[in-house]
Amino acid sequence: MKDIFWSNKNVFITGINGFVGGNLAEDLVKKGANVYGLIRNLTEKSYLFYMRINKKIEIVNGNITDKEFLRSFFNENKIDICFHLAAQVEVGVAAEYPFLTWETNVKGTYTLLEAIRESLPDISAIVIASSDKAYGEYPIEELPYKEDYPLMPKYPYDTSKACADLIAQSYASDLFKMPIVITRFANIYGPGQLNFSALIPDVIKCGLRNKEFIPRSDGSNKRDFLYVKDVADLYCTIGENIYFNKDNFRGEIFNAGTNEEKSVREVVETIYGLLKKDNELKNIQKRFASNLTLEGEINFQIMDFKKVEKYFGWRPKTSFLEGLNQTIKWYDGYLKEK
Repeated sequence: MKDIFWSNKNVFITGINGFVGGNLAEDLVKKGANVYGLIRNLTEKSYLFYMRINKKIEIVNGNITDKEFLRSFFNENKIDICFHLAAQVEVGVAAEYPFLTWETNVKGTYTLLEAIRESLPDISAIVIASSDKAYGEYPIEELPYKEDYPLMPKYPYDTSKACADLIAQSYASDLFKMPIVITRFANIYGPGQLNFSALIPDVIKCGLRNKEFIPRSDGSNKRDFLYVKDVADLYCTIGENIYFNKDNFRGEIFNAGTNEEKSVREVVETIYGLLKKDNELKNIQKRFASNLTLEGEINFQIMDFKKVEKYFGWRPKTSFLEGLNQTIKWYDGYLKEK
C-alpha cells in the first residue's frame, strides 16, 4: 500500500543485500519509494533476491569505501533520504579479522559521509545504523542503556561501531550541519537473516533439520531481541521525521529494543518449545552446562526505547513469541525450498 510521504521519494540504502537492508527495502517499495541499493558483491543468497525485491529497485554496484564512486552517484542522482546499514556484522569475524571490519565499518562510514558532503546533494535525511555494542559492557544494574551513556567499547566489532557512531556525530555537528540521526538498536532477528552463525537462525535451522545445536557459551549471557519488521517501521518513522524537521533532529541518537532481556538459554528453550522438540532440548541443556562464556562477547545488553516513544510515539509492536513464530514459519519455507 503506497504511503503519501514515501511515494516517489528517492531513497539510498547501503548494505541493502543484508538482512535488515532487504527488509527495509521491501517496506519502502510497498510504500511507493524509489529505492537505490548499494551492493559490493552481487550474491543472490540474500533476502533481497530470495523475495525478488531486487526486481523492484535500482541496484548500484560499488564499494562503500570508494569515495569518488559515491560522490559521482550523489552528483548524478537526487537522493532524498539515505540509510547507512552497510557493515561487517559478525562479532567472531571481527575478532579474527579486525582490519577488514574496521575498513568496512569505520572507513565505509566516513567515506560515505564525506562523499555526501563534497557532492553537496539536496539530501534531507541520513540515518546511520550504529549498534548497542557501541556502548561496551556496563554492569547489569546500570541497564538498560540510555542514549547519554558514554561509549566504552573494548572488542573489535564494538569499537568499529563506536568509531562510526562518533564520526557520524562529528558530521552532524555545527561544523558540517549534516542532517544525520544515529540509531543504536538491540539484536535484530526475523525473516531473511541468512547468517546462520547468529543465534536464532542457527537454532531454528538445527531444529527444523534435526541437526545437533552446539552452544557457544554457557547460555547465561542476556540480550534484547528486536523483530526486523519493527526495525523497518522505525527506520521509516525516523527518516520521515528528519525530512520535515532536520534542524531539530540533527545529531540525535535513538536507542530501540524491547526492554525485555532474554538469556541465550531462554531463547534456545523457547525456540525448541515452539518446534515441539522437547527431547532434543534436554540434550542441549546438558551441552550448555559444559560451555563457558564466549570470549569477545558482551555478557549483558538491554536497550531502552523511551526516547523514540517520546519523540515519535513508537514502541515495538511484535512480541518475542509472535516474532519467533513468524520467523520459524519463514525459515521453514526457505529451507524446504533450498
